Amino acid sequence: MSSHLFNFSWALGTNQHQRQLSSLYITHTGERQTAHRMNNVTECSVVLVNQTLANRNQTGEGCSRDNVLKTVVFPVLYSLLFLLALSLNALAMWVFFNIPSKSHFIIYLKNIVVADVLMTLTFPFKILSDSNLASTPLRVFVCRISSVVFYLTMYISILFFGLISVDRCRKTLRPFTGTSATGLTQRKLLSGAIWGSLFALCLPNMILTSLAPTSPNFRCSDLKTDLGLTWHEVVNYVCQIIFWGNLATVVVCYTLITKELYSSLSRTRVERGRRTGPRKKRVRGNVFLVLAVFFICFVPFHFARVPYTMSQTRDMFDCALKLFLFQLKESTLWLSSINSLLDPLIYFFLCKSFRTSLFSTLHLSPRRCWALHRKPAFMDTSSNPVEMSSSPQ
Repeated sequence: MSSHLFNFSWALGTNQHQRQLSSLYITHTGERQTAHRMNNVTECSVVLVNQTLANRNQTGEGCSRDNVLKTVVFPVLYSLLFLLALSLNALAMWVFFNIPSKSHFIIYLKNIVVADVLMTLTFPFKILSDSNLASTPLRVFVCRISSVVFYLTMYISILFFGLISVDRCRKTLRPFTGTSATGLTQRKLLSGAIWGSLFALCLPNMILTSLAPTSPNFRCSDLKTDLGLTWHEVVNYVCQIIFWGNLATVVVCYTLITKELYSSLSRTRVERGRRTGPRKKRVRGNVFLVLAVFFICFVPFHFARVPYTMSQTRDMFDCALKLFLFQLKESTLWLSSINSLLDPLIYFFLCKSFRTSLFSTLHLSPRRCWALHRKPAFMDTSSNPVEMSSSPQ
């Protein structure tokens, strides 16, 4: 009896000990499984963070544009350009608005002067924004208003240069065609239509840039609605058509002008001998002045603008390529801005009325200018270019 009790007690104790060991094993195993699960969660978190950073880089949120080129070099260049262009264009505006609008050429030039002054006035806002000295509201103003005005005035200048080329070609091929009061009125109405049409095209860019910035490092495209991004891309293609169409017009017109001038100079050389030799070179330089401005200022930008706009409106570019396209666009945009500085030089060399009024305003005699004292054959579209080139010295 006692032996049976002993065996039962030993068995009971053994079972209790085994249950305790089992309990300890289960607890240890659970802790290991919990730790393993925590490690898995940590690894997943790291993977998710890396993927998030990668996605931000792909969308451009992690691509900083704040390098020396953007924050230092271009603000300095635009500052110099602003001071020079504002001085020359203010003088040009003062001179032009003392000249009566008696020719199509003068009407077109007056519109270009106004466009250049407005473009120049946008430079300080761009300088502050690019150098990171502007407040958030001012940067929003640059995206919604200032940048739109900049591009508006650029394409207004391009259109009027195209019209100037047509006017010069018409006066060269038909030198005895006069300017009527009806023609002047039509050109003024055409000028108003150009300003109104381009403003209507650009106005939605202002209205649809209506989102509030979500971070301090926002881009202008971040402020546009989905419709605004689409409209921005459409406007870009329309502006490309405007530019390339006007460039083709300029090239064709100046090709015809050059052909007519050389025909006239060849006839004159036969009559007057070698005295027309130096004159030929000066006329040729004046003929290609507007064409040179087109190719230097506007062509590079229009090659760079389409891919840059696509990088803003579509998620198909990586970070490095976006930064490259941005820097390329900013570099060529500065070349386009130089147009506001070169235009007053074009006025001086191509418009006799401008030169006369300028010397009168400054109380200077044209004979003090060596070039004018030598009486070079400046191309003045207020008269017949061919007739000028073939007239006696």
